[in-house]
Amino acid sequence: MKIFKLSDMVGNWFVGSFSPTAHPANFEVSYKVHKKDEVCPAHFHKRATEVNLLVRGKMSVNKEVVNAGEIFIIEPYMVAEVEFFEDSELVVVKTVSDTKDKYLI
Repeated sequence: MKIFKLSDMVGNWFVGSFSPTAHPANFEVSYKVHKKDEVCPAHFHKRATEVNLLVRGKMSVNKEVVNAGEIFIIEPYMVAEVEFFEDSELVVVKTVSDTKDKYLI
């Protein structure tokens, strides 16, 4: 058995084709923590589909409210504009592991 610390992972991404990682793979997995009133810069991916589970909190994605326990999917080329209304926790899975596949608007 191997044990890793999430705090050692860059941006809490712990599965993917980057370093450090707990498990190298052609996809990516992260556990994200965001603070109330945080706004993420608008961005999109050309290759990856992003599957997100909001574990705790409340947020909006493209002005649509997402609540804890809901899953939302961002397809390639879909711009994501994100705002957090409460302290929030997400599990994020990207179908392609490519650290260069993020384009800010």
